[in-house]
Amino acid sequence: MSRVRDKVAIVTGAALGLGEASARMLAREGAKVVVTDIKEEEGERVAQDVAAAGGEAIYLHHDVADESAWQRMIQATLDHFGRLDVLVNNAGVGWGGPPEEETLERWRRLMSVNLDGVFLGTKHAILAMKRNNPPGGSIINLSSIEGLVGDPNLGAYNASKGGVRMYTKSVALYCAKAGLNIRVNSIHPGYIWTPMVENYLAENGDVEEGRQALNALHPIGHVGEPDDIAFGVLYLASDESKFVTGTELVIDGGYTAQ
Repeated sequence: MSRVRDKVAIVTGAALGLGEASARMLAREGAKVVVTDIKEEEGERVAQDVAAAGGEAIYLHHDVADESAWQRMIQATLDHFGRLDVLVNNAGVGWGGPPEEETLERWRRLMSVNLDGVFLGTKHAILAMKRNNPPGGSIINLSSIEGLVGDPNLGAYNASKGGVRMYTKSVALYCAKAGLNIRVNSIHPGYIWTPMVENYLAENGDVEEGRQALNALHPIGHVGEPDDIAFGVLYLASDESKFVTGTELVIDGGYTAQ
């Protein structure tokens, strides 16, 4: 129960799904966790549950597409916990459709969360982590299998997650060559049973039929669970991954091996 003891971790989009699972797991392994989201009730619940279980967590309202919100949130983290060791850029949105029917407004909204949010978080996390004594930290960016392979109906989402993948590599090289001791990696989940996936299926037909179709896409025979990704986050947040930077951690039940 001490793989990340006393590390301070921010998890964005931590009110539900992968972010919630990651925040809870990091807390169980000893991290002090900042739960951020625009969903206040759910975010507060996660932080309260962590505290009730003996961990340390606070909830902060946070829109990842707003740079001033990043500055306020990270300053609040430093004021409360004194440092920042781990940032999990998890917050994201997703939708699809034929490219000729996509609107510029929807495209820009998706990019503002999925890609701008990662850029802003990475920028301000580096500034905070450079202030550590000694400097250092781990930035974990949630990409997707959709950042590795194409999907005919997820063009904007593919573009955003592909951008996260390559931005991660660039910043990892920068931090390594600058001697900052900040590792930067991306995680690429397959389909994980989260509220976002369930809502997507509900919007496009029968949920149970959709789940069975998603199960069939994964050679392992089923979609993943949030903790499958949280274990990857925990590894990259911990010192066990001290030699890992600029990598793609694919957790997808064999989806991209086909």
